[in-house]
Amino acid sequence: MSDTLKSITFAALLCLVCSLLLTAGNVGLRGFQQKNIQTDRQRNILKAVGLLESGRIYDHSEIETIYSQNITCMRLDENGQVLTAEDKVGTGMQVYLRVSRDGTIRSYVVPIDSRGLWGRIMGYLALENDGSTISGFTVYQHGETPGLGGEIESAWFQKQFKGKKIVDKNGNFVSIRIAKGNAADSMPGDQKVNYVDGISGATLTGKYLSGGIQEVLSVYEPISIRFRKHSMKKVPADGQRCEGER
Repeated sequence: MSDTLKSITFAALLCLVCSLLLTAGNVGLRGFQQKNIQTDRQRNILKAVGLLESGRIYDHSEIETIYSQNITCMRLDENGQVLTAEDKVGTGMQVYLRVSRDGTIRSYVVPIDSRGLWGRIMGYLALENDGSTISGFTVYQHGETPGLGGEIESAWFQKQFKGKKIVDKNGNFVSIRIAKGNAADSMPGDQKVNYVDGISGATLTGKYLSGGIQEVLSVYEPISIRFRKHSMKKVPADGQRCEGER
């Protein structure tokens, strides 16, 4: 066998071995990866409803415990009604409910899936049980530019959402929007409660995220109306839980 053929054979075997090791590693770690993804999402839901202390690091077991004791994920139809166990499994929209020990719903969380400048922006928006007031906002995945649009994951930006309204002074749905610059300077007095400050140099990120949040909240508006009318106070006993949370 010539030296050239030996080199080619060695290179081919080396590539094969490396490929097998990478494949085995990917398959072997898949369970851990899925677990980390689930924990991260639960962490963001808990953060949105204010159940995690700022600056404290929580391990997997702590997140799971706090989540299981306080959050119930249920499915709704397009009219905001909770699906029952008799309805087709896997249909409808998911909503995460922060529930007290007596079953009273304190707040609810909707998943945000919005267009961004460079990809999808994924997060959670929590609202109080009045159906109008935002209690928190988090982002767990995005592709925005670090230092610019990437500031949407920063604490200073997300904290602005707390206490803002998704309805105007007459109670009509208007969503929450990101202003161009400082909302206090650029928006009329009666609209300031519906806006948060924008990010300098990231106008398009703010525009896309505003539109995405509005689109999601429009879909979930029927359940928000039920909360505003106080017709959704406790978790229905026969309500359909989300997959994996029964």
